[in-house]
Amino acid sequence: MTESDTFAEQARPASSQRTPDEVRAQLQQWFAAREPGAEVLDLQVPQGNGMSSETLLATVRFGSDERRLVIRVAPRPESDPVFPTYDLPAQFAVMRHVESYGVPAPSCLWGEEDSAVIGAPFLVMDRVDGDVPPDVMPYTFGAWRPDSTDADLRELADASVDVLATIHAVPAPAPGVVPTPGPGETALAAHLRRLRAFYDWAAQNHGGAPLLDRALDWAEKHLPGHADQVLLWGDARIGNIMYGGPSGTTPVAVLDWEMATVGPCELDLGWFVYLHRFFQDLAELAGQPGLPGFLRRADVERRYAERTGHVPRDMDFYTAYAAIVHGVIMYRIQTRAIDFGAAAAPQNPDDMILHRAAIEAMLAGTYWEALP
Repeated sequence: MTESDTFAEQARPASSQRTPDEVRAQLQQWFAAREPGAEVLDLQVPQGNGMSSETLLATVRFGSDERRLVIRVAPRPESDPVFPTYDLPAQFAVMRHVESYGVPAPSCLWGEEDSAVIGAPFLVMDRVDGDVPPDVMPYTFGAWRPDSTDADLRELADASVDVLATIHAVPAPAPGVVPTPGPGETALAAHLRRLRAFYDWAAQNHGGAPLLDRALDWAEKHLPGHADQVLLWGDARIGNIMYGGPSGTTPVAVLDWEMATVGPCELDLGWFVYLHRFFQDLAELAGQPGLPGFLRRADVERRYAERTGHVPRDMDFYTAYAAIVHGVIMYRIQTRAIDFGAAAAPQNPDDMILHRAAIEAMLAGTYWEALP
């Protein structure tokens, strides 16, 4: 799972940060051991890294060639990571797998499981040039693609839904690479089981949030019986797509695969639709128009059906479930911030969930009725 990077800096302790000075010498030795004569020419730590991992940018010379690389570093245990486990080798495997089937995932070159090298496992990927819709400030606040026409945004939206269709057509990877259901369990039920376990872990020493307790019970009661499953991206949102091409609307890199699993395609579609609504709701709360005609639920469902022949089912449930998953992640981010002294515990634990009103409306069945 992954958190919304909107709140990354609030909850990140200084101990989880790494500087180029700490790692450049170690990486120099590491690259040279794989490619004799390799030289790390430049190493940068971009601003706005998320908490589920850290990203370094490197330029490395291999003989006469210079390669621009991305180094994805797992969080150190002492930084109290947002999630209880972080399986970097699995991400490496799934990215290589989907790339082999035509998904524009960054090319993974090496993976390192030994934390002794730079303090945590990492993987090395080719860097891709393009534009990623920002979480900070959210892309719905007007600074992202301000000159785009409605036609440009429709083209970008359709191309993004097409990415989901492409991923869902990829066979599942080898056993053990992504989470799968247990005997007699549907993939959807397994997803909810893992979500409950994550929430129980996050709520230790904090008592939980009544809204999430109620929402998880609601999800259990209303869980569709869908037993079908496809490979899921998991963190399916445009903030994890890099766009390029002549018009800037072509997906050139699909990022962040730590939530990859199997399940009904609607799990990805619900997350895709709701995560845009989350940022659109933020814009409207701030008095901004946002992008009201962009990634509308009906348009996403229509495009997906056109591309796959599958008409999305029970999307009221799947968008509500996405909001619940996001709520659990927000809750963990806030309890982590409280533990590190970066935030005070509110009197009402539900106030730790920024989009609590959206969850409440979805549970009541009124959220989508209020939208144009």
